[in-house]
Amino acid sequence: MSIKSVGDSGGFLEGLEISSSALTAERIRMNVISSNIANANTTRTEEGGPYKRKDVVFSAHDTNVSFDNLMRDAFDPKLKSVKVDGIIQDKKPPKMVYNPGHPDANAQGYVAMPNISVMEEMVNMITANRQFESVTSGVQAIKTMANTAISIGK
Repeated sequence: MSIKSVGDSGGFLEGLEISSSALTAERIRMNVISSNIANANTTRTEEGGPYKRKDVVFSAHDTNVSFDNLMRDAFDPKLKSVKVDGIIQDKKPPKMVYNPGHPDANAQGYVAMPNISVMEEMVNMITANRQFESVTSGVQAIKTMANTAISIGK
């Protein structure tokens, strides 16, 4: 059973569940971005060729999927949680950099480098970090409201 306020379509615990899913998704996003930055100069992978930039795909999912809830919520907007649908590889071709002394250089002296912009990845990291902080602030607000509700009941 969850604590609900007037006009609220979700309860206290559902708010924490949604926040938890968002924090998990942003953590995965930060890990993928970190991997991209760490491999910005990797020219040789197990699959062959340079490292390919990865990105995270998010989607919204129902928090409570029971028949009763589906019928009740048919006329009421439903809260959604965040789910990581997958991690995809960027389809852009590698950057060709002239470096004839590199062990992975082709016959013309060009090396296939990952098509990763470290600056773009850093901006993505800052954005993910701010999202993480924003959700954390929401969790703190939920905790404050719960503590206030508990103290009122004393």
